[in-house]
Amino acid sequence: MTELEKYYNKFCEEKRLGRRHGRAEYYVTMKYIHKYLAETENAKIIDIGAGTGRYSVQLADEGYDVTAVELVKYNLGILKSKGSSVKAYHGNALKLSRFADDAFDMALLFGPLYHLFTIEDKVKALREAARVTKKGGFVLAAYCMNEYGVLLHGFRDGNVKDCMENGKLNADFHCVSKPEDLYDYVRLEDIDRLNEQVNREETILKRVQIIAPDGPANYMRQALNAMDEETFELFIRYQMSVCERPELLGASAHTVDILQKC
Repeated sequence: MTELEKYYNKFCEEKRLGRRHGRAEYYVTMKYIHKYLAETENAKIIDIGAGTGRYSVQLADEGYDVTAVELVKYNLGILKSKGSSVKAYHGNALKLSRFADDAFDMALLFGPLYHLFTIEDKVKALREAARVTKKGGFVLAAYCMNEYGVLLHGFRDGNVKDCMENGKLNADFHCVSKPEDLYDYVRLEDIDRLNEQVNREETILKRVQIIAPDGPANYMRQALNAMDEETFELFIRYQMSVCERPELLGASAHTVDILQKC
C-alpha cells in the first residue's frame, strides 16, 4: 500500500466536501460543470481521481453518463457502495488505456494533480485527460495553491521557520514538495508553464477560464461554521460572484483550470 493510499484510508474526502468550507468549493465547481455541459445532449463525463464519488454520483443522479476512475481502493469501495449508475474502475490518471480516444464530453481531474510531483507526470495526466475527451469538450483540472499552504501550515500553524530551514520553502516562499509530502502546491505561473508544456508540440488544450472555487472559505472555517444558514447562503452567493476575479485566484486553497480540447 502506498503512502497516498494509507493517507486516504484515514482522510474522509466525503466529509470534507460536506462541511461548509467544502460545500462552497462543491457548489461553485458544480456551477461551472453545468455551465460547460449546458449545450451538450446526453453528455458523457469521466471523473479521474473520483475519490468517494461526491461529484460522480451527483452528476449520474442528474442523468449524465458518468465513468469514474479512482486509484485508492478504499475510496473506490465507498463510491461503489452508493448504488449509483456510475461505472467505476480502479485506475491511474497517468494511464487511461482502457478508454478510447475522444470518448467523453468532459473530463474532471479533481485530485490527481495534487499528488503528482514532476512536471512530466502532470503533463502526462493532462494529456491523457485530453486524449479521452472529444474535440470541443472540456477538461477541468484542479490544483492546490501555494499561498494557502504557506499562510496556514507555515504562518498560522507556526511551521514557517522549520520549512525554510529544511528546504520545504525556498527563498521566494514557494513550496518545495516531495512524494512523501503527499500534496504539491503551485502558483498561477506554474499552471501556465504546465499548460505550455502540454501544448509544446501542438495546441491540445486551450484555457477558457480559471476559477477559485473555494476562495477564502478554507481560511474562514470557524466563521463559516458559526454562521446561521441565511448568512452562509449569502457567502455562497458572494463566492459565486467573485470566483473568477483574478486578484483572488492565487490565494484560494484550490483553483480549477477550465480547458477546452482544440
